[in-house]
Amino acid sequence: MLDILACKFERRDDISSAQRDAILALPVEPRRFRPGDLIATEGERQTDSLLLVSGFAGRFALLSNGGRQFTELGLPGDFMDLHGLVTKRLDHSVMAISACELAAVPHDALRRLMAEDPHLARLFWLETVVDAAVHRVWLVGLGRQDAQARMAHLFCETQVRLEAVGLADEDGFDFPLNQIELADVLGLSSVHVNRTLMALRSGGLLDWKEGRVTINDWTRLVRLAEFDPLYLRFWKEPV
Repeated sequence: MLDILACKFERRDDISSAQRDAILALPVEPRRFRPGDLIATEGERQTDSLLLVSGFAGRFALLSNGGRQFTELGLPGDFMDLHGLVTKRLDHSVMAISACELAAVPHDALRRLMAEDPHLARLFWLETVVDAAVHRVWLVGLGRQDAQARMAHLFCETQVRLEAVGLADEDGFDFPLNQIELADVLGLSSVHVNRTLMALRSGGLLDWKEGRVTINDWTRLVRLAEFDPLYLRFWKEPV
């Protein structure tokens, strides 16, 4: 189940065959969730970290009035709660957006591996650094971009993140969110989401139907979004 993590690490730096074997030898407990299931709950104590193997998940916060804001989408190859290794408790919850399969890796095993191999420790650290970068970019979008640019940026980001783990092609990717969930990602109403999608579609930039986003004009979509994938750190360089 950890092949996807090893492949993701190899996009960012060289790892030896022994290091790859050490990752694959980590103990895991498979966990499966249905759409809408809670994967982790705000405030609960963490004893393992959950790697998303398949499906889409979302970190989210709830307000007292029932409002929900997703703060990041989890895609295959992402740890949903790696920071829980040091924080011990989460300040948010995690929900399965589609059917999800996750690998639960005990914190004790992660700590041993990181103590034995500082290079792998830095690669795990890089995962949390990129997480933080995604949050910063989303914050800028929510605060300063209009709805079309914000939506375009999300689709650009998702395309690049899924390409990195072999789950997107140049034409697009599967995207299992519904319009209400997309509204809670973008901080918009579902009506505004529908209008924004119609504008992007009529402009010839993309289509979204039957759970798949098709990119029709990547260059214009990137320009509209002001998308720069630098923050995702998908190039190979020693860490």
